[in-house]
Amino acid sequence: MKSKLAAWINDNMERLVERAAHELAPSAGALLRQTAIDSIRAFYEGLGKAAEVGDNIPLHAILLDWVEARSAPTEEEPTGLLPVLATLKRVTWDEVMSSVPPQDALEILRESEGILTDAVIFLGRMEGEALLGDMRRELERAKREIEHLDKSKSNFVSVAAHELKTPLTLIEGYTDMLRSSLGSDDSSHLQPMLSGIYKGIKRLREIIEDMLDVSQIDTGMLTLHMQPVWLRRLLELAEFELEEAIIERKQTLTVDYETIPARPTMADYERLYQVFFKVLSNAIKYTPDGGSITVRGRELPGFVDVMVSDTGIGIAPENLQRIFDKFSSIGDIATHSSGKIKFKGGGPGLGLAIAKGIIEAHGGTIWAESPGYDEEKCPGSTFHIMIPMNAPPPGDHLASIFEADDDDDGGKRPGRAGPDADRHDNFD
Repeated sequence: MKSKLAAWINDNMERLVERAAHELAPSAGALLRQTAIDSIRAFYEGLGKAAEVGDNIPLHAILLDWVEARSAPTEEEPTGLLPVLATLKRVTWDEVMSSVPPQDALEILRESEGILTDAVIFLGRMEGEALLGDMRRELERAKREIEHLDKSKSNFVSVAAHELKTPLTLIEGYTDMLRSSLGSDDSSHLQPMLSGIYKGIKRLREIIEDMLDVSQIDTGMLTLHMQPVWLRRLLELAEFELEEAIIERKQTLTVDYETIPARPTMADYERLYQVFFKVLSNAIKYTPDGGSITVRGRELPGFVDVMVSDTGIGIAPENLQRIFDKFSSIGDIATHSSGKIKFKGGGPGLGLAIAKGIIEAHGGTIWAESPGYDEEKCPGSTFHIMIPMNAPPPGDHLASIFEADDDDDGGKRPGRAGPDADRHDNFD
């Protein structure tokens, strides 16, 4: 049976197109550019064809063209095509009601309702998929931009660090010459000045070395020099190096050596020392005067979890991951004061990022736990440093060290390092 809807659309095409264009003009904005005269005519031709053949595919093709040709969304203009379809449906119904005898209007409206309802469902699905595709492409573009910016920042840090080393070396050299020219004259008024310059040089060199380390981590160029490492020895050295800071801040540092494995692991001695030194320094910095810091370990299959707990100001949940980012700064930076160990002292925000990079290069992981941030109640925080306990490959000449009795030291804490102990100038 011939479709009454198809016949009616064919007879009233021009009036439908003209009225639909008029209805869409005031509010459609950019959408009218996709549903202009030709597009509106194509819609009614598709609607009539779908009614004639009893299949909605002809109309689907028109709607798909709309989706593919839609303009980029803007803040001032509507972004959906469903309002356009709703307007066309309303125009169609109004024209049917005003131009078709009541006995035929009901049949035409019933026929159009089925086709247009399906069209709404199809258009909504296609438009949703298209918008999702746009979002994915936008996210990919943003990701590429972020990666480019991050690479540019890493390149800048690397170049800046290398460029700073040259003038720093000159300053250090001329300062040595001044000190040599003064000889042993401790009464000279220049000695305090030279001492201050040396402290500034040392601090600046530490920052430059941190910048170079971050650059190596970012570029995957961090080199590990593996050797047998006794974690107890590293913690003992870190405890000795930080003793002055602990005394100055009136804090207590307790290392439970009995919970730290006595046997060695294959690791980079200096790099692991960096990790302990930086995590402990961080604990000192964010623990108020008179607070306490505790280090203990627990052995897990293939790993040791070294836990550094403090009675400090804690860490907000949203910052537990961010503190390991480069140049991260927690709290109002305007209230921070410069200083390596001063309470909440400012810094470049590289220490924990370097610790994370070193531990991950060893095949371990590091994370922080805290009940929250509170400068009055001081809930504290705990840093977990998960270190692999690796033995050398079978047949390695170092294997004899690992085969030795783990309790050669009697299970006691190693002898305390003194000023003449083997130390590393990079971490003084």
